[in-house]
Amino acid sequence: MSMQEVSMPKAWVMAARPQTLPAAAAPVFVGVGLAWNDGVFALFPALAALIGAALIQIGTNFANDYYDAVQGADTEAREGFTRVTQAGIIEPTAVKRAMYLTFAAAILVGTYLVYVGGVPILVIGLISVASGIAYTGGPYPLGYHGLGDVFVFVFFGVIAVMGTYYVQAAAVLAAPLSIGVPAGTVTAAAFVASLPIAAISTNILVVNNIRDRREDATTGKRTLAVRFGYRVSRVQYVALMVLAYATPFWFVLTESSFGALLPLVTLPLAVSVTQTVLTKTEGAALNPALEQTGKLLAAYAVLFTVGLAI
Repeated sequence: MSMQEVSMPKAWVMAARPQTLPAAAAPVFVGVGLAWNDGVFALFPALAALIGAALIQIGTNFANDYYDAVQGADTEAREGFTRVTQAGIIEPTAVKRAMYLTFAAAILVGTYLVYVGGVPILVIGLISVASGIAYTGGPYPLGYHGLGDVFVFVFFGVIAVMGTYYVQAAAVLAAPLSIGVPAGTVTAAAFVASLPIAAISTNILVVNNIRDRREDATTGKRTLAVRFGYRVSRVQYVALMVLAYATPFWFVLTESSFGALLPLVTLPLAVSVTQTVLTKTEGAALNPALEQTGKLLAAYAVLFTVGLAI
């Protein structure tokens, strides 16, 4: 794909990768559903959390596009979606500048959340932005050393859900600019609710890494799929799916919340995409599986949000 074939607005959309935004929105939705159920829903902190999460996701996408290209991890053999830096569609310096501007916008939105949630949100926000850059950039890129899965599980799952719940609860229960962690803002339920989102979000990366295993091995990108092979990555995918679909039963057992079982409606889609992941390695099959895992995350999150809220 050359410069002439893609308009600049379309190229920037490609670089931002809007198809990944469900991964940013899903944890916010779940945090809102749980806050609603607990009587601590707060509209403006929830909206700010959603916008901030989307900006961090887009900034991370720009960082991946830029650093994977300049470090040689993206090559002509890549089977995934087009990366604009590697393809020569947008100049590397422009993508890098867009990355910093997007993260700056996330920090700007975060200033309001720091006012609401205090020092804990300041710390979480700065670490999230730094990790978004460090995923593929910096002296020790997380994604190049098998730590990408941990990054996604923690930041796009656990911290994103618990952080969304925290800023709403802090807005309702505590004074602005708290130094410590106000009572009632960090709960076991918020942590448990984060696990399915963390699991399915990580599985998006697992599919990506299975698909790219051969190319990553030649370019020095040591993902878990490269380090341990297809079998371990497939076991990881199945284990994370099991975690996602077992978690709702915790709410049934501890809170008699049968609404939390609503995500089980998506189980047929989960089984279908898992069968593909267990049997295929080529991009022609795994690119659709990647999209289906993203759709599964979105559907699961919406149903889980409704289930928790009621």
